[in-house]
Amino acid sequence: MQVWYRSRALYDTVIKLLNSGRSEEALKIAEEIPDDKVKAQAFAKIAVKLASEGRDYKKALEKAVETASDLPNQEATKTLMGLAFDFLNMDMEEESLRIAGFITDLPNRSKIQAEVALKLAREGKVSEAMEIINDIMDEDVKTWAMSRMATTV
Repeated sequence: MQVWYRSRALYDTVIKLLNSGRSEEALKIAEEIPDDKVKAQAFAKIAVKLASEGRDYKKALEKAVETASDLPNQEATKTLMGLAFDFLNMDMEEESLRIAGFITDLPNRSKIQAEVALKLAREGKVSEAMEIINDIMDEDVKTWAMSRMATTV
């Protein structure tokens, strides 16, 4: 229980540092978080904040992916999906797809790919969207994405 409380306190410190523009310090404190789930969330928050500000987020993103990948499968999937959707919501489709590549759960990786493809289709990039849909390995998700794209275009 102490590990969780310590992790939570350090996470809160990371967020406060990040919100005050002290991202380098936030990265250092995030390294000290003992609970890997909380640590992955902290690095994810840092990466998203830096990316949203147009700053270099690569180190924080790599740490988030690395830490999340060490979590049990369901927790890793949940963390990585959230991160991929955060980047998709910032119009960073390529980064979202790259993060999805680390998701070992095939249906959930496919869901990210489908959402990226549908976003691109809505933007008129139909051939690019179709390429992504064709790469989807989960047949149910692929079929769903194709039917959704038909109503999107």
